[in-house]
Amino acid sequence: MRRAVIVDILRSPFTKGREGGALAHMHPVDLYAHVLRALVDRTGVDPGLIEDVITGCVIQVGEQAANIGRQAVLAAGLPETIPALTLDRKCGSAQQALDFAAQGVIAGAYDVVIAGGVEMMSRVSMKSNRMGKDNLGPMFHGRYPKGLVHQGISAELIAARWQLGREEMDAFAARSHARADAARARIGRDVVAVDGVADDEGIRPGTNVEKLGTLRNAFEDEAMAGRFPKIRWSVSAGNSSQVTDGAGAALIMEEKVAEKLGLTPRVAVTGFAVVGDDPVMMLTGPIPATARLLTRQGLKIDAIDAFEINEAFASVVLAWQAETGADPDRVNRYGGAIALGHPVGASGMRLTANLIAALEETGGRYGLQSMCESGGMANATLLERI
Repeated sequence: MRRAVIVDILRSPFTKGREGGALAHMHPVDLYAHVLRALVDRTGVDPGLIEDVITGCVIQVGEQAANIGRQAVLAAGLPETIPALTLDRKCGSAQQALDFAAQGVIAGAYDVVIAGGVEMMSRVSMKSNRMGKDNLGPMFHGRYPKGLVHQGISAELIAARWQLGREEMDAFAARSHARADAARARIGRDVVAVDGVADDEGIRPGTNVEKLGTLRNAFEDEAMAGRFPKIRWSVSAGNSSQVTDGAGAALIMEEKVAEKLGLTPRVAVTGFAVVGDDPVMMLTGPIPATARLLTRQGLKIDAIDAFEINEAFASVVLAWQAETGADPDRVNRYGGAIALGHPVGASGMRLTANLIAALEETGGRYGLQSMCESGGMANATLLERI
């Protein structure tokens, strides 16, 4: 049976996704190309063997339009014979690129493939691809006449349903910063310096519950309070993910091909799940995605040695922990998007890199990552340390 393995993974530093961010001056094609080139150079793989580059990118407009994966392949100086595609599964885009690449290897469509993702939120802003238009249409509005809500309201709905208070969410956020700060050297092994920038820009050493408690509620809205009377308004910028620039990529091969090339795999990609969920709650998808993946693999939650659950908001991970019973000490060992940031099309690569690092450091066998996604979706992926 064919097996898909990750030979190596690299990402850029994750920097502030606004004017003045450390990488905001870079074109997104150049940022992604830099990571692709560095990955090929670090592994020493013959680039002529690469059969495809599958790329996640959410806001595919302006500088990120027209199949940014292909433009980055060419900008990186890789062979013109390498094709590429760019996909959008919202925040799970890079993770979905990884899943599709690994599934292609298992199916025999590829022997050598790159999966990755990129998002320059400082240069291509959220919702700019809608061009001021209604992107839903009358049939959608007919099914949901009250309309959906933005993710901040969804995070508040989750906090209300799982009875999560502001202090609990702020404590989770403070832990994210502390863990990321303590792990700079470890996670930095899979970060390539770009244009002189080598460090993640969002980590705030010394962040604590008291400081976070001074921040205002970010999404308080009278109309939404009327529609959802159980909301208690407890989500702030401090317990939410950061708007970020970043890119990442992983080299994936069939295991015997890696062996033949003299390359040592770091993990195998052994399980997949993708689900749809309530589009108003929107961010609860990792709960059923995790359940589906574990059921398919015949595993219990305690068999998983490390988890990466995207910290879109603290309430998302805390609700997931409450439902799954996962050991919090195994979740987001090196912090998450609250501290490291969330370049939406690329974050899946960061989750994978941190998950691999956690398995290597602890000697664990299984790692599971899951990502909530706009529109009420989620994917989950199982890695196995070799």
